Amino acid sequence: MLKSLLFSVLCLLSWQNLSAQVELLTNFPKGYEPEVIGKKMAYHFVNGKHLLHVGKWISYPETFTWNGALNFGYITADKELVLLLQNRFEPLFSTEKALLPIMNHVDVNMFGSLPLTLYRITGEQRYYDLGMPYADTQWQVPADAKPKEKEWAEKGYSWQSRLWIDDMYMIPIVQTSAYKVTGNRKYIDRAAKEMVLYLDELQRSNGLFYHAPDVPFYWGRGNGWMAAGMTEVLRCLPKDSEYRSRILEGYHKMMDSLLKYQTENGLWRQLLDQPDCWIETSGSAMFTYAFIEGVKNGWLDAKVYAPAARKAWMGMVDYLNENGDVRNVCTGTNKKNDKQYYYDRKRNVGDYHGQAPYLWCAVALLEK
Repeated sequence: MLKSLLFSVLCLLSWQNLSAQVELLTNFPKGYEPEVIGKKMAYHFVNGKHLLHVGKWISYPETFTWNGALNFGYITADKELVLLLQNRFEPLFSTEKALLPIMNHVDVNMFGSLPLTLYRITGEQRYYDLGMPYADTQWQVPADAKPKEKEWAEKGYSWQSRLWIDDMYMIPIVQTSAYKVTGNRKYIDRAAKEMVLYLDELQRSNGLFYHAPDVPFYWGRGNGWMAAGMTEVLRCLPKDSEYRSRILEGYHKMMDSLLKYQTENGLWRQLLDQPDCWIETSGSAMFTYAFIEGVKNGWLDAKVYAPAARKAWMGMVDYLNENGDVRNVCTGTNKKNDKQYYYDRKRNVGDYHGQAPYLWCAVALLEK
């Protein structure tokens, strides 16, 4: 009887401690509230200009900012915002149809996640019909595929695989979106199998990732794509998946390392392990997103990561200007085996690379 009572008391204390830690992600001082920050940034995006990929199609930073704004509108029941975002999309069915990305590369197929988000929110079939081919063609090998692309497909991976860490957001985001609207396990299994491949091939002993195998630098946003990608997969992956334990292992290894490199102001640097490198906000926001979701889903120790996530969010907000534009966003960056190259990258203001993950964080903080 006494043992049973003691066990009950310990369980209650444990639950109260966990609850107190999670509350760190809900009670923010004035000016740091996710509902206020998210609303300002989402409405700001409505009137923004298109950011085109190679000057032709809707780019991935714009796509992901759009997704973030839509999810914010949905979770806050802001029907006006959702309608405004639908209206922004409407010309893509007519006068701006030429801006729809083609379906031949990992950086453009990701666009399918946007119409699938609209379908999930509105139920309008035309969004589904537009979005699903982007998910399907990522595994449909074209007739003119290169030998390496065919080789990837023969092993059960996307023919668009490159073993660049950016891919681990680009591929999962459209495949998980397809899984959410269809319930078909093949889509989430694709994303998970691909994730395990990239973890096995690219993760370093310290849990982080080089920008590329031949570029031995821990670039912030590149690692951010990986952190956010693992988070998206884990959010959707069924508990009985054969891939789940491996992805959780890689996720925990990365989160532990990120905790060590978090700076005093809560954020992370352009090169994560270089103490003299500048604070970079887009990667920082992606890491914060991974922390928030990890705490809320029970993947991370709330006693450790809830305070870190709170500190990171408040640090992020300090890098917003009065218009809702994020400062210190690394400009679009290709790989280069030159350390100084990363130090010298332009620091943009209002770049969608940064706007997007800020919105993801606002949504994650508001999710129950």
